[in-house]
Amino acid sequence: MSSYPRIARFRSVAELRSHLATLDAPIPLDDVSLSAAAGSPLAEPLVLGGRTIGNRWCIHPMEGWDGSPEGAPTEILLRRWRHFGLSGAKLIWGGEAVAVLAEGRANPNQLCAPACGRAGFKALLTEVKTAHREKCGRDDDLVVALQLTHSGRFSKPVASGRVPRIAYHHPLLDARHGVDPRDDACLLTDADVERLIDAYLAAAKDAEAAGFDMVDLKACHGYLVHEFLSARRRPGRWGGDFAGRTRLLTTLIERVKAECPRLLIGVRLSLFDMVPWHMVNGHGEPFSCEDSLPYDCGFGVDEANPLTYDLAEPIALLKVLRDLGVCAVNLTAGSPYTVPHIQRPAAFPPSDGYPPPEDPLIGVWRQIDACRQAKEAVPDLPLVGSGYTYLQDYAVHAAQAVVARGWIDSVGLGRMVLSYPSLPADALAGTPLVRGSICRTFSDCTTAPRHGLRSGCYPLDAYYKALPEAAEVKAIKARAEA
Repeated sequence: MSSYPRIARFRSVAELRSHLATLDAPIPLDDVSLSAAAGSPLAEPLVLGGRTIGNRWCIHPMEGWDGSPEGAPTEILLRRWRHFGLSGAKLIWGGEAVAVLAEGRANPNQLCAPACGRAGFKALLTEVKTAHREKCGRDDDLVVALQLTHSGRFSKPVASGRVPRIAYHHPLLDARHGVDPRDDACLLTDADVERLIDAYLAAAKDAEAAGFDMVDLKACHGYLVHEFLSARRRPGRWGGDFAGRTRLLTTLIERVKAECPRLLIGVRLSLFDMVPWHMVNGHGEPFSCEDSLPYDCGFGVDEANPLTYDLAEPIALLKVLRDLGVCAVNLTAGSPYTVPHIQRPAAFPPSDGYPPPEDPLIGVWRQIDACRQAKEAVPDLPLVGSGYTYLQDYAVHAAQAVVARGWIDSVGLGRMVLSYPSLPADALAGTPLVRGSICRTFSDCTTAPRHGLRSGCYPLDAYYKALPEAAEVKAIKARAEA
């Protein structure tokens, strides 16, 4: 349990603002939540690649654990996509992480592009658009993307355990995840990289044929394309210097752009990272990296002090992405496997995590401030921000404030829409938020899949609360807290 004050205890914006001042975390907060009719900045349209979307809310892509064993949509998965459509957000960024190859699935029930095909992708799109029309009356100002990924080091396509595929040997992560640093069997060859590019392109073509507006080429959270961005230790054309390390991502963009001309292209990018953390004697600690200095295995990491970030290369990459015609970049940070408190600030850790080593509000501010710096450096590239769910009752107040200041173009929600899918619509309508539906970052949506169970909001979503897995999640948490 977190020892830091819970957001629910703050009864006003002024109280929260006063607490933020003690943390040196000046998250801007509007005094009141505005409806669209009252002039909310979140109701303003936004242009992405020539397409105008109707508001500044975005739904982040999330990794599902409830597809079929082959990787096709199921009814419970389609329910989640219906909720994305009902949210009222006009940018549905991927909805779901879809592996382009079976070997790249992060879990045995993740959606897989070859299994989905055009029919499976069409089923996803139909659910989200039909629900959106029911809620909003129109979908001509809606953009829906499909996120394409390969889980790389964190691949677990079968229930028996991880089957990692890596860009290079990592001096800290190899041992943690069962990779023998002397064994190159799981290291992608250059020929493997070429085949991977073909798989991304095949998935993008199916997404285009199914009617998606956009594909997201995922480059975040320690997954394969993100790992390539830090592959200084990899020889050859796919590693080494900045051009080599970014070549996989830029090649994917160029190939999709050339062969899928109707598709918009987005990138979800971890803007910064840090040295991995782990649980030690009941608390979180960074791995000792004194023997690895200067630290050369991160992207957006200060090589001399890898507990802090350095945005020089990420900002350089954002400029490259802009020049390649990427329509928008969805900014996040770190990895849920290695630095969960950086990536996803939460009051309660997942079962494989560690208690927050800082007030999670500091983590929220870290992401907001880094995004502000990125927007200042690349003002003509639309950017989406992350990390707002932990603000809970005050997420709308902060979202309005950062958009009004021009710090970010769109505000994304992930975990929040699992418990409260209609929050964006309610905020824009001026409807008081339903406090009992607001995500309190209990992390059950992460704890469950870490143990092979379906990911969803077991504490607050009545549907998940009634599933047999709900009792299993409670038991897992009880054991972790014992």
